[in-house]
Amino acid sequence: MDTVYSENHIRHAGRVELYGGRLVPCFEKPERARLVVEQVRSRSLGDIISPQSHGLEPLLRVHSGPYLEFLQTAWSDWCAVHGDTDALPINWPVRSFSQRVPDSIDGRMGFYSMDAGTPITEGTWEAVKGGADATLTALDRVQSGRAAAFALVRPPGHHAARDFCGGYCYVNNAAVAVQSFIDQTGERVAILDVDYHHGNGTQSIFYDRSDVFFQSVHGDPNQEFPYFLGFADECGSGEGDGFNRNFPLPWGTTAERWFEAVDEALRRINEYKPGLVVVSLGVDAYKGDPISHFLLESADYIRLGERIAGLGLPALFVLEGGYAVDEIGINVVNTLGAFDAACG
Repeated sequence: MDTVYSENHIRHAGRVELYGGRLVPCFEKPERARLVVEQVRSRSLGDIISPQSHGLEPLLRVHSGPYLEFLQTAWSDWCAVHGDTDALPINWPVRSFSQRVPDSIDGRMGFYSMDAGTPITEGTWEAVKGGADATLTALDRVQSGRAAAFALVRPPGHHAARDFCGGYCYVNNAAVAVQSFIDQTGERVAILDVDYHHGNGTQSIFYDRSDVFFQSVHGDPNQEFPYFLGFADECGSGEGDGFNRNFPLPWGTTAERWFEAVDEALRRINEYKPGLVVVSLGVDAYKGDPISHFLLESADYIRLGERIAGLGLPALFVLEGGYAVDEIGINVVNTLGAFDAACG
């Protein structure tokens, strides 16, 4: 399996995030990608290639122009007012507030974000654009006839919606690839999101469409971030009714219960008969993850890879979360290696 990897990810290195009422070192850090690529090399998963630039047009098919412009200019605008510190929002346009975009960078930080855990730094845009290019390059490999490819990206993407960032995510890499595939082929796509946290951004982008079937297995939003999306009764709207399926699970969920949900999602994908499956591969359902509450073991990710291979579909794997850094590479490559082995 080819891995597409952009060294630009290291340009995004936040110092602090707000967590549990304190400013703490960021959980989403460059070490995550470094440890994954080390495992890819040491276990001879396949070639590691650099991404090709795909311009902004594929991103504009998913994200709003003003939002992407904000991501490109936020750091310089922030520094002009606050100096060289991580850019974090201090308030948000909640239910009774105006939804107009302020001139102030502090106001725009709140308007275009959903939390105080997703800092913008000097190199955030370069890292984000590199991740999108890596994902699109991985898609190119699949469309050239590969059974699968892996976009080894950071920061992750599945919490990013059309016009806001959050949950460590800025551009929704999986959604950009899905839309690009549909634009090029006209075929349907299934998304399987196995990250511990619900892919609220991906869901919102495709919620009213029937050409994308989104399924997510994640922590119950009654207990877990992002709290306000990811419930079982969210099934899509309009043409998308029936093409969104959430499997919220409680803290302490074991591998046995988790795989019951995954198997049901895979069964539905089989029935849907897409031309491509995109896997938002977060590995933070692992029992040692510092900000998650499921109980998967590293060996369970081998089982996951085998099950996804059983679909018999071209697959694009996109790295999402996973913050137990000592194990992140093991868990990711367990999944990918098992998929490769099962595909022969």
